[in-house]
Amino acid sequence: MAKFARFSSFALVVFATVVLAFAWASGQIAFYWPLAAAALFALGVRDLVQTRHAVLRNYPIIGHFRFLIEYIRPELRQYLFESDTESVPFSRQQRAIVYQRAKLELGNRPFGSQLDVYATGFEWINHSLAPAALTGHDFRVAIGGADCAQPYSASVFNISAMSFGALSANAIRSLNRGARMGGFAHDTGEGSISRHHREFGGDLIWEIGSGYFGCRNADGTFDEARFTENALDPQVKMIELKLSQGAKPGHGGVLSGPKVTPEIAEARGVPVWSECVSPARHSAFSTPIGLLEFIARLRNASAGKPTGFKLAIGHPWEWFAIAKAMQTTGIVPDFIVVDGKEGGTGAAPAEFVDRIGAPMKEALLLVHNTLVGLGLRDRIRIGAAGKLVTAFDIVRTMALGADWCNSARGFMFALGCLQSQSCHTGKCPTGVATQDPYRQRALVVLDKAERVCNFHQNTLKAVAELIAAAGLEHPAQLKPHHIVRRV
Repeated sequence: MAKFARFSSFALVVFATVVLAFAWASGQIAFYWPLAAAALFALGVRDLVQTRHAVLRNYPIIGHFRFLIEYIRPELRQYLFESDTESVPFSRQQRAIVYQRAKLELGNRPFGSQLDVYATGFEWINHSLAPAALTGHDFRVAIGGADCAQPYSASVFNISAMSFGALSANAIRSLNRGARMGGFAHDTGEGSISRHHREFGGDLIWEIGSGYFGCRNADGTFDEARFTENALDPQVKMIELKLSQGAKPGHGGVLSGPKVTPEIAEARGVPVWSECVSPARHSAFSTPIGLLEFIARLRNASAGKPTGFKLAIGHPWEWFAIAKAMQTTGIVPDFIVVDGKEGGTGAAPAEFVDRIGAPMKEALLLVHNTLVGLGLRDRIRIGAAGKLVTAFDIVRTMALGADWCNSARGFMFALGCLQSQSCHTGKCPTGVATQDPYRQRALVVLDKAERVCNFHQNTLKAVAELIAAAGLEHPAQLKPHHIVRRV
């Protein structure tokens, strides 16, 4: 019964409509009472069958209060609660930008900046008196070095790693369909490739974690034959070995048995309804040279597809050891994804989320500058992830050395995420982060896929406008001197 509690308001209206109709028929009340109840009943039916708003599909009638509060929130915030813009969380501004771009709403803002332009830490991009004239916004980067037989032309803005299991089936389907529509890549997360990733044929970056999901033996060790079977799929464009992630570096994960549904078990290659463990470290290698040899092994087994690794920076000397091993062995990855600690997950201890790992900017600078110093930067592409949502986030990150950017929360917002912070409970109100079939039915794939595509396209259009104002023709031309930060 708990699953249907969110429909209680609609059930109450149905009951009231019937009771009031009988009361009117017997002459006990005036006609407008059952008429009002019937109007609410019609509204509830409309909420259940419409496809635009997941909240209303999951919370008919009562869900309208959320939109009422959203409508009056700017006035309430300005006049009742928050007298200065510094008290507005940036994540709220990020979410508003995503919603506007995903829904094709007007994004212009009257009466100047809502940021404190005199605050310490304020950042901006310098403009040119000779702006460039750009005709397109489909900025791409070629990924694949000398040892890569199948280089990939990637968008500079892609979907970051989010596994099926963390996200619902409909969320994965929407993301992949949106990626197919917009011509950009969808990172699978370490939960491997599910049937939902394959349905619409969008480009995939297959992330492989320490659990080797989708390419593992029964004892959890790496299975090269199963890896090759998945890696040769034309839909898989790149192979990404996850060493660590920003939200919980140095920490493994456990998916409890009751959450390992047949679909999740199928994708990960584990027994149904059995505890699924992702260890804190890899078993296939234990040294920097072993890591690079494993990268070469994966690249060969995938017929030369771009292969690299993702890491969050911890001890700098461990990263230096990997870089030194590249010089020593001559083996270099095709790419490295730098994941900042500001990334999010619903499966991390609070202290890890808050206090372990380097933030993305510092980590990116360290990786970029190390590769430049060793003369390896031209051979290795760098991706970056960690709370990147807006066009300025992308521009700033590429100016610091990234070749492309990944976003998780931005595309979650495009799906309709409200940041209810109930991801770990399975009770996501919009059907994004839940395996409850009744809740995720509210997320309509065709509608949300279009929003995912809109968000990507409109964000890159904003990137084009920013770099054109700076007198540039491609974000790859951005350098640190284009961005200014008050300290």
